[in-house]
Amino acid sequence: MDGNAPRDVNGTTDGRRVYLDKQSPAAYRALVHTAEAVRATAAEAGLDRILVELVNLRVSQINGCASCLDVHTRAALRAGETTRRLGVLPAWRDTELFTARERAALALAEATTDPADRLAQDRAYGAARAVLDDEEISAVIWVAIAINAFNRVSILSRHPVRATATVATATASASVPAPAPVSATLPADATA
Repeated sequence: MDGNAPRDVNGTTDGRRVYLDKQSPAAYRALVHTAEAVRATAAEAGLDRILVELVNLRVSQINGCASCLDVHTRAALRAGETTRRLGVLPAWRDTELFTARERAALALAEATTDPADRLAQDRAYGAARAVLDDEEISAVIWVAIAINAFNRVSILSRHPVRATATVATATASASVPAPAPVSATLPADATA
């Protein structure tokens, strides 16, 4: 690799990534269909939209997926989630703001995202068994599996997060250059 090649803000030399959703649309459509089935499974199990979005957000936080964090923060707010709970979600264990069901779901989501940690997996299952039935446990794990897949698509494609006019204006008024506006390629509610 040429050490003198121009680098973009992400450190790559040409700034180009293959957008997996665009390059392989049939595979991406299959993933979207899977997410739709997972969403239906979650609803049939009785998981409310806020709980589903908390799982989507927590997994996306762990994976560092900016695009999915953007999509699912907006979805959580539309569903009625509070900014206070969203702000402390990375430290959910250290608060009293989440219900026993939400805590069990978050622990299962984390264990699904890092399946190599068998002890955490066993603890998460134990906690879940106390407050969730088999259908709910299965649905939570499927939600976590689906968002993990979308995280990988977005991270490896390096899907951008577009600045809104409000953010760009606020950023400009603070004398910091706004990021170049680019469009995200994921459908607004593609994931579970």
